Amino acid sequence: MTQLRYNRRVAFQWRPKLGQHFLASKSFRRRIIEALGLRADDLVIEIGPGRGAMTALLAERVKQVVAIELDPTLVEVLKRQFQGGNVEILAGDILTTNLADLSRRHGEERCFVFGNLPYYITSPIIHHLFEFAPWIRGMALLVQREVAERLTARPGSRDYGYLSVLAQFYSEPRLAFVVPPGAFVPPPKVQSALVDFRMRAKFPDWAPDDQARFLEFVKCCFAQKRKNLLNNLTAIFARAHIVQTLAGHHLPPSVRAEEIGVEQLAGLWQALV
Repeated sequence: MTQLRYNRRVAFQWRPKLGQHFLASKSFRRRIIEALGLRADDLVIEIGPGRGAMTALLAERVKQVVAIELDPTLVEVLKRQFQGGNVEILAGDILTTNLADLSRRHGEERCFVFGNLPYYITSPIIHHLFEFAPWIRGMALLVQREVAERLTARPGSRDYGYLSVLAQFYSEPRLAFVVPPGAFVPPPKVQSALVDFRMRAKFPDWAPDDQARFLEFVKCCFAQKRKNLLNNLTAIFARAHIVQTLAGHHLPPSVRAEEIGVEQLAGLWQALV
């Protein structure tokens, strides 16, 4: 592992349209790196390295870091800063990046993903990452606190919804700790939080098509939160069939999707289809 120095004197231009909030707090950077549970032989895919502060810390601990940056100005500066080490800077968009191909190119079956995600595009990025769940050993993502609470919410809570089921279908997400606005430059208007994802699929034997069909079913279940599950599902199933299936799972017709865990949702889906 190559020792790299983070050059604080390099000038970077903040671009609001890219949703950039650089993690400036040294203490929080250290706290995050200690929480990741990295291995010396890891391949780490970093989403949005920004100024490269976390990139340097990652490179000190793992075999290889591939940092994917969308901002072309940052790409050029980062390439000069990390040349000759165990860091590869890729110009690109994580939403079009094939993590399986990237892992194979580095001779690895699985990678670890870390990122400080732009708030405005957090959900699409998380969806994209879970499409490559079999190739991901673990993930840790800095996201808006509100999103972190949705990702880790349990059935029966007001934050539990489709994003909760998605995350808990592919992993065991945990809100590690909150990061205040003052830890970033420029400071965002909301709190952030680090979410740790232990990649453990609920139904590892399901084919990819079944996984996709189940998640479409879950979207329908949560389509309108004010409606109960029965009324939401009448868009795709006959009402009598839904009522009979709910009764078979000891659920009343008035039950709402936010009251039902992943395993029970899966059982309903399998019975309905």
